[in-house]
Amino acid sequence: MDPRIKDLLKPEILNTVSGLELIARVIVEGFMTGSNKSQSVGAGQEFSQYRSYQPGDDLRQLDWKMFARSERYYIKQAEIETNITVKFMLDASHSMSYAEDGMSKLQYGKVMTAALAYLARKQSDTFGLYAVNDKQLKVIQPRFEQTQFMRFLNELVHLKGEGRWSGQGAVEQLFDHHGKEMIVFITDLYDEAEDLQRFISRLKTPRNEVIVFHLLGRREAEFDFNGSFTFEDLETGLRTKADTVIQKKEYTKRVNDWLKASRTWMLEKQITYHLIHLDESFETVLRNFLTLRKSLTR
Repeated sequence: MDPRIKDLLKPEILNTVSGLELIARVIVEGFMTGSNKSQSVGAGQEFSQYRSYQPGDDLRQLDWKMFARSERYYIKQAEIETNITVKFMLDASHSMSYAEDGMSKLQYGKVMTAALAYLARKQSDTFGLYAVNDKQLKVIQPRFEQTQFMRFLNELVHLKGEGRWSGQGAVEQLFDHHGKEMIVFITDLYDEAEDLQRFISRLKTPRNEVIVFHLLGRREAEFDFNGSFTFEDLETGLRTKADTVIQKKEYTKRVNDWLKASRTWMLEKQITYHLIHLDESFETVLRNFLTLRKSLTR
């Protein structure tokens, strides 16, 4: 991880609007240097039309094939799709409070959401926020306004992981889709009776794109604990005693089977799935995500 970002990941910085804005800016601006300048979250540039060359135009935009055919200089114009809406959905249930090495899933999700929203703003995309648990639904409706990003960050900063996941009741408004949309859903996929699968399935339509970032702790995935422990479900309070040495093999097999099934299910639903461990750098996650998007849109 970039040392500058690592130094910023402190509660006194993460828990302020200006601090979260700074972290997002450092991640994105650092990532977009050099060869990554053209990366984008939403829609990219599409060819629109040719126009005659005028003094002062960038010579790199000249179309030499058109010159060979017509012996006239033409500039290839491109236009950026501006009608895309990016909806950021964040699982705010209590299980997202699980932390490793001082970083909780919810904090990681907040930073990722802030960085992607910062990038969306730079591209002039409309974006909004939906934070969900069974106690409340926090909503910042998608808008393209000067104050939208700070309003967005303010909601993120004050968001707490509490209660359980809920795909019922007030969340019905999340299925109200208009036009071309990208939905970015950040979650640990912990639920009861496959509620999250049903929720994610309803998000996907033929006209939109759904991307799921699945957050998981490294020790959580590998059962990397030594000795006997009592583990508590953060959402139900249920406690379970386990000998991590004896049960590690069985546990890791069940986790790997779950991850494989989740990935396969989303692939079948044409939903993009990214597994992220809490020890992965934000720069690496962003680079892998945008590189994949670029390859899929070619």
